[in-house]
Amino acid sequence: MTNLTNIGDLLAHAYQIEIEAVERYQMLADQMEVHNNSELEKLFRKLAYHEGQHAEEIRTQMTDANVPELKPGEFRWAGPDSPEAVDLGDIHYMMTPWHALQLALKAEQQAFAFFDEFRRSASDPDIKRLADEFAEEEEEHVAMVLKELEKYPEPDDDWDDDPDPPVSPE
Repeated sequence: MTNLTNIGDLLAHAYQIEIEAVERYQMLADQMEVHNNSELEKLFRKLAYHEGQHAEEIRTQMTDANVPELKPGEFRWAGPDSPEAVDLGDIHYMMTPWHALQLALKAEQQAFAFFDEFRRSASDPDIKRLADEFAEEEEEHVAMVLKELEKYPEPDDDWDDDPDPPVSPE
């Protein structure tokens, strides 16, 4: 996994996680707006707002720490995107609110797991405390998404059947 050894590393990674989450939630909100789902649009804009607030809090904390300036390939997580970034490959033009919320849930759970690993494995009490704060915030987001998911039934298996799918102009 990541092997972050100091507060600066943790803050740099946490900030990037929040920035990518803001971008992806805004994309989901835009998609829900296109599909006239104002309820979910508001939820995703709310999540983007909360992630943005958290990013700003982290940025403020970064001024007091020795935070490295990392380039995209230097972040230490499993793939090219941060743990909380919604996988763009999973977005479908016919996805339902249930699908969109599943994407958000997965992203929030991955962010929680990322920070949870630090709070469990860190030997430095300051890193453990900060990771605990971050994990608790992600846990709140998981709960928010799960509560919203209760409003939407799982769609039928044929949810993506489209008798007239879009065609890419060539």
